[in-house]
Amino acid sequence: MPPDVEAIDVEAIAEQVFIALADPSRRGILAELAANGPATATDLAGRLPITRQAIAKHLALLAEAGLVAAEPGERRRVRYRLRSAPMRVAQQFLAALARDWDDRLDALREHLNR
Repeated sequence: MPPDVEAIDVEAIAEQVFIALADPSRRGILAELAANGPATATDLAGRLPITRQAIAKHLALLAEAGLVAAEPGERRRVRYRLRSAPMRVAQQFLAALARDWDDRLDALREHLNR
């Protein structure tokens, strides 16, 4: 795959992750899944101050961003499991931005010290 296509994919994945993380309810759902493992929307509604319907909508957006995966459970209940791969892509995106800024700041520091 050409590097520019790969960069676009990284940016698209990072954007979806940042959109998903922008909402405190979705961050709470992710934190709950990280702390206690896979859960159903009903399980999460019992643990968080959010209705089951709202949790289901948040889970759909989190699944779209790739941050959770739906897996069939017992009695047709769907359990959601945390997926870390998109978060790692977003971290790499931020690290690349930080490196760019560090390089620019280093160049400015050198210029000012001359």
